[in-house]
Amino acid sequence: MTEQKKWSLDVAGRTLSVETGKLAKQAGGAVTVRYGDTQVLATAVMSKNKSNVMGYFPLMVDYEERFYAAGKIKGSRFIKREGRPSDEAVLTGRAVDRTIRPLFDMRMRSEVQVVITVQSIDGENDPDIISMIAASVALSISDIPWNGPIAAVKVAIVEDKIVINPTEEQEEKSIINLTLAGTKDKVNMIEADAHEVPEDDVVRAFEAGHDVIANIVTFIEEIKAEVGKEKSKPVMLVASEELELMIKETLLENGIEEALYGTKKEISIKTAEIKEKVKEILEKKVSEDDQDDLNDVYDLVYDEVCDELVHKGIIVNGKRPDSRKPEEIRSITCEVGLLPRPHGSGLFTRGETQALTVTTLGAPGDHQIIDTMEVDEKKHYIHHYNFPPYSVGEVRFMRGPGRREIGHGALAEKALLPVIPEDYPYTVLLVSEILESNGSSSMAATCGSTLSLMHAGVPIKRPVSGIAMGMMTDSDGKYVVLSDIQGAEDHYGDMDLKVAGTQKGITALQMDVKMEGIDAKMFKATLNQAKEGRSHILNIMLKTISEPGKMSPYAPRIITMHINPDQIRDVIGSGGKVINEIIEETGVSIDIEDDGTVFITATDAKSGARAQEIIYNLTKEIEVGEEYEGTVVRIMDFGAFVEILPGRDGLVHISEMAHSRVNKVEDVVKIGDKVKVKVKEIDSQGRINLSMKALISKKVKHDK
Repeated sequence: MTEQKKWSLDVAGRTLSVETGKLAKQAGGAVTVRYGDTQVLATAVMSKNKSNVMGYFPLMVDYEERFYAAGKIKGSRFIKREGRPSDEAVLTGRAVDRTIRPLFDMRMRSEVQVVITVQSIDGENDPDIISMIAASVALSISDIPWNGPIAAVKVAIVEDKIVINPTEEQEEKSIINLTLAGTKDKVNMIEADAHEVPEDDVVRAFEAGHDVIANIVTFIEEIKAEVGKEKSKPVMLVASEELELMIKETLLENGIEEALYGTKKEISIKTAEIKEKVKEILEKKVSEDDQDDLNDVYDLVYDEVCDELVHKGIIVNGKRPDSRKPEEIRSITCEVGLLPRPHGSGLFTRGETQALTVTTLGAPGDHQIIDTMEVDEKKHYIHHYNFPPYSVGEVRFMRGPGRREIGHGALAEKALLPVIPEDYPYTVLLVSEILESNGSSSMAATCGSTLSLMHAGVPIKRPVSGIAMGMMTDSDGKYVVLSDIQGAEDHYGDMDLKVAGTQKGITALQMDVKMEGIDAKMFKATLNQAKEGRSHILNIMLKTISEPGKMSPYAPRIITMHINPDQIRDVIGSGGKVINEIIEETGVSIDIEDDGTVFITATDAKSGARAQEIIYNLTKEIEVGEEYEGTVVRIMDFGAFVEILPGRDGLVHISEMAHSRVNKVEDVVKIGDKVKVKVKEIDSQGRINLSMKALISKKVKHDK
């Protein structure tokens, strides 16, 4: 029976505890990790057989939200089982995958599955960070070969001070929320959203976070040394050294190196021809015994040869696949207003990557309700990213968004969010359609979003541009930073760091690597080169549109007004009767906040003004001495009730109807009559007393 063990470490003044041997003991590795009252269970299991998935290492990371962790019950009245993961869960699973995947041998073909289940959350300590640490511990103590451990932290800067693993309150005050993961020596995953933060501050946060990561990694190594299992031998995709060498030499002899240069289309045609030709040559040369091995490893060895050649071309010869210099950016064109009826549109084309982003402006009530394990909130700025197969000249089924689409959309959304004014009343939906792709489509979507928002007349604080940075390294530690990487440099390169921001500073970061990671020196050099690239791209964008324009005539108009919160019930009415009558009469939509802010969204000025007038009259403070023309709505023996504003009436006593004696109310007024009245008194209970005679002259003219 596995012995239960528990370890603890102080991290940023809170206890990080790890426990094994209690839960999920049949998994290859299983741990519970707790930080504050947030706790996750992580398991790691490796299959014994070869995966049917060809072409890449079959790693699955599943991040399982459980609403019981927050003491919540999710779902409709009829369905209570939690269904597909939320976008937030997908992004967390993706972050864990990007952190642990580079430390596996990519020739492994045994399936590995890491499952992280959130068991408890306290609203202060982020389960994302704990999940990365838990996955690292589970893999480290398991029988699965892995070159970890890694650790993760969040870093904030609050009032110019570094805060490690900030609470939710501290995150809201921070100018940056930076998530880092990595080994003792390098950082291999970055996610950040920032409020236009200068590069030096980002590097400062990077360095502080990595110091903490190194400390946690040492802690995990101690756990591994104490309870770690002996590593098993996975299924590896390998052939004899002689066969693999023969594949490499034959590829080189048939011109594969020269075929890796040119446009994407040229490279694709040339490499496909050589790949097929070499395969035919090898099938004739190798023995029957080696045919199966050839089929198994050919694609892998082909990829490794291309990888080596692209690295050599850039590091040794300074030659990129399209012959650009390391800091050179592809040609860029921008256009706005392509679509006649949508509220805003922007087309951004960089080399062979093209993104069309469309803006739709809606009422405040068009917001998205986010109901997750961690938060309940209303989202007024939304970005969707679509990557159809034709963008890369392929044919495949078009289904819902996958992890990649959700991740790229979230990155572009984070990049623009800091420049959307907080008091902007509209709900803003951006949709980026990737029409062509040869690298960095998420940053093309970011640039297209800026163009589209300005074309739609959204008063963004400053325009945002984005760039994807790459890196090529060798075994001697030499590296070259690449600006605006394209598909081949992303596929064969060692780093993909996306940087978005304004002229003032960075708004979003995302990095993953295929090597161990990068250090602070590499990070700083990349950010500085990215800053120059972002500025170059932004200057081209601003030549197309330099500031927000006029709103489209097809966009709705929002009228904002404020009422006393105590009067909200008067506008809504019993069961929504009053507000529904206003909407039916005017055709507008009305949203009312708890503080009394009223948003009237109308497609034309006349209907908006009419709705505003009705609400104004419903909530207007009536004062003594004011005069109104009202409608008689009810008659009593002692007087008549006159509606002076919608839903608000007062009493004209029989004695206030005329200067002379009135014997019967009906002698003067009937229901439905329009009469002029003056407010005589408002009593302590808010009842309104009106007078008609106060507006009738006592002098009577007689005919001569």
